[in-house]
Amino acid sequence: MLAVTKHLLAVRDTILRVNLQYIASAAQEDAYRSEPPFKLQGSYRNMNRIAEKILPLMTPEEVRQIIVDHYRSESQNLTTAAEANLLKFYEMEGLLDEKQAERWETIKKQFNKRKLLGGGGENDPVARVVAQLTQFNDGLEAIKEGIAQAGRNYAQPQSLAEQTVGQLRQIIEGLRAVPVQVDIKVVPVQDENHSIEKMDAPEKPPLAFEPDVKQG
Repeated sequence: MLAVTKHLLAVRDTILRVNLQYIASAAQEDAYRSEPPFKLQGSYRNMNRIAEKILPLMTPEEVRQIIVDHYRSESQNLTTAAEANLLKFYEMEGLLDEKQAERWETIKKQFNKRKLLGGGGENDPVARVVAQLTQFNDGLEAIKEGIAQAGRNYAQPQSLAEQTVGQLRQIIEGLRAVPVQVDIKVVPVQDENHSIEKMDAPEKPPLAFEPDVKQG
């Protein structure tokens, strides 16, 4: 009896979470929705259907699987948004894997896109312009939030400029510490002035005889 009661308490907690989400979704207006409406219910009927399958020898993991199988079956009975409701249930219970989380984000983006287009659909040019302007505004808000977050991260006694200068100094010191081998080849260069004078001065022709110079 104690084992069954513990299992039923776990079932009760899940039923209550589903019921609260169903009530919150039903009370929300369509204009303010950011995801498809949640239609899975957490009533006493769900509790009775799950409770009749609980056995005292079950482990918590087996009880969890019974709950998941029950709501997977419930989602298939929905006329619309069966996949979205099941993924929302997985998110509530912390059961989303990486692939399911990516799919859930895609569904929410497509839902918001269709909501922006309104009843005209993608074929309405006015609806497309409004949707693009809204997305552009959302992008600006995201940029604004990113800049604000960066400002909060660097809100320290040391300014951003001082941090940048300090980092540059560290890089320069690191470059100075790296040994560099330089091969210097010395090539003899002639004196330009001497070369010009040698080129400009005409060569004197050799004398055929030496004159006899006498003094006196």
